[in-house]
Amino acid sequence: MTDHQTGHLTRIPAPEGVAPATGYAHVVLGTGRFVAVSGQCALDERGAVVGEGDPAAQARQVFENLRRCLAAAGATFDDVVKLTYFVTDVAHLPAVREARDAVIPADRLPASSAVQVAALFRPELLLEVEAFAVLPAG
Repeated sequence: MTDHQTGHLTRIPAPEGVAPATGYAHVVLGTGRFVAVSGQCALDERGAVVGEGDPAAQARQVFENLRRCLAAAGATFDDVVKLTYFVTDVAHLPAVREARDAVIPADRLPASSAVQVAALFRPELLLEVEAFAVLPAG
């Protein structure tokens, strides 16, 4: 599979000898400044849960929170190299992917991991997503 280079990042969807990735890149590399964004949950600016019981609404809020955190560091979703999804039920992953696909183009997918967890810090929360990004040096 072909490497995809976008600015300061290179995405390798399928290194030689590794099965092609579906919905993520196996490897993303870049040079520049590293940005780590703590796991974001479906909380609004006042700390209230958005979309209780609705994984799609929660996923949209999570990605909005990630966007705001990235922006605070001068980054965008184009700079994201890794996402880690924590879900209380793997059945929520399609909603997470839909929210991700609304903000990250298919040719710029980051490396990803998904983990089902027993619970998050509040019982009404269904998912949490953390992000790592690399900004151009400068």
